[in-house]
Amino acid sequence: MNSTFDRIAMKPNKQEQQEKASGRPAPGGWQQMNRKQRREWTRKIQAEEMSLQVVHPDAAGIDIGNEVHYVAVAPSRDSQPVRRFGCTTAELKDMAAWLKQCRIRTVAMQSTGVYWIAVYDLLEEAGFEVYLVNARETKNLPGRKSDVHESQWLMKLHTYGLLRNSFRPSREIRTMRTYWRQRNDLVRSAARHIQRMQKALTQMNLQLANVLSDVSGVTGQAIVKAILAGERDPRKLAEFRDKRVKASAEEIARSLEGHWQEDLLFQLKQEQDGYEFCLKQMAECDERLQQYLQQREDRSAGASLPEEKRKERLRKKKENKPQFDLRAELFRMTGTDLTRIDGIDIRTAATVISEAGWDMSKWRTEDHFVSWLRLCPDNRVSGDKVIGKGRLPTTNRLTVALKMAASCLRQSDSYLGAQFRRLRTRLGAPVAIKAMAAKLARLVYRMLRYGMEFVDQGAEFYQARHRQREINSLKRKAANLGFQITEATAA
Repeated sequence: MNSTFDRIAMKPNKQEQQEKASGRPAPGGWQQMNRKQRREWTRKIQAEEMSLQVVHPDAAGIDIGNEVHYVAVAPSRDSQPVRRFGCTTAELKDMAAWLKQCRIRTVAMQSTGVYWIAVYDLLEEAGFEVYLVNARETKNLPGRKSDVHESQWLMKLHTYGLLRNSFRPSREIRTMRTYWRQRNDLVRSAARHIQRMQKALTQMNLQLANVLSDVSGVTGQAIVKAILAGERDPRKLAEFRDKRVKASAEEIARSLEGHWQEDLLFQLKQEQDGYEFCLKQMAECDERLQQYLQQREDRSAGASLPEEKRKERLRKKKENKPQFDLRAELFRMTGTDLTRIDGIDIRTAATVISEAGWDMSKWRTEDHFVSWLRLCPDNRVSGDKVIGKGRLPTTNRLTVALKMAASCLRQSDSYLGAQFRRLRTRLGAPVAIKAMAAKLARLVYRMLRYGMEFVDQGAEFYQARHRQREINSLKRKAANLGFQITEATAA
């Protein structure tokens, strides 16, 4: 009897005839070959086809710089195939005119800092197809030490279709992204001002953070403003206590007995002014964002906005909450409510729309979307075997937001919450957070691409389903060993 290796290496007669007639392996034949046969076929292909196929005949390459840009075209298009252009708008227009004169249709450039953005926008407006490529895919050949050689190398790679285009959202989404990123930066700046205010109070031995959960709340802001106005009596400061504060007025008064220093009071005033300025700028961002979203196309098709979850309403912080109904505007833009997914609040949903948009057709499948977010496993495969696993670090804002949303599922009494707790117990917190972030990304893709609705089946349903899966696994193992498992009757 032949071994498994011999059976895999054997091919039917019909398949051998197809391979001899075409000179290539028949469909499905490559998977049935062993490693030695695959190497032989690879050598045949490399020996027969020494030339690459031209995919983009009208291609150009641009090496982006801070002050100058080097543009390369094919030598047959111009007597001077490499030219140097400055970074001003007039010189960029001259670059576009020269590329049109050379009959160029598509251009490849690297994403160098933020210097590429102006060049990209101007060439896109001029009607060129612009490829924004990752620099890691073009630095595999040593010896290119000058900008001229770099631009020529980009042009050659793009001519043969060896470069992948990076995703860049439409101008409509980019405008929303600018407003939303600016608002998030202001939120982080406001948080830093609050931390420095707490530091100044602690240095004066005013233990306000021990009796109040947040200095930026109603009671904390009233006390800080009274201190800056000149009030030093702890009991009078404690009278600003809101009725919702758990600490009593006496406890607040004892925590406000400190030593007042002029330098620390000056620092406290500076940080309070900075915090109020951030709040003012956040309100301006909300106003501008609301005006922009109201001008967008309505994609809800007359559907009504689903009722907001009660837990989401209780979890929102007042200072971070937009000053308008952002959830209704996003539903009108996309036609779906992403906040129905457990763990995704309105800020995460806004990050999804502002970073990736609502058109999920840019990614062929949900697996491509998860891979773009770098939430897929980094398996190193050799010989059809996984020989190692690595990490995929990323600074994608959407990936970070989904990971934060996944970490919030730890205390969620939902299907996703039960799944996260099981993965966290079995694999650890980092792996569980990444896996659940990928799960949330798939749900987002399905809702935006196919209009699906998310329905939470609860933690009890997940636990019962997982229990039944474990029982079936035990029954299979027992059957393989010649035993039979019977369920015990309830007491």
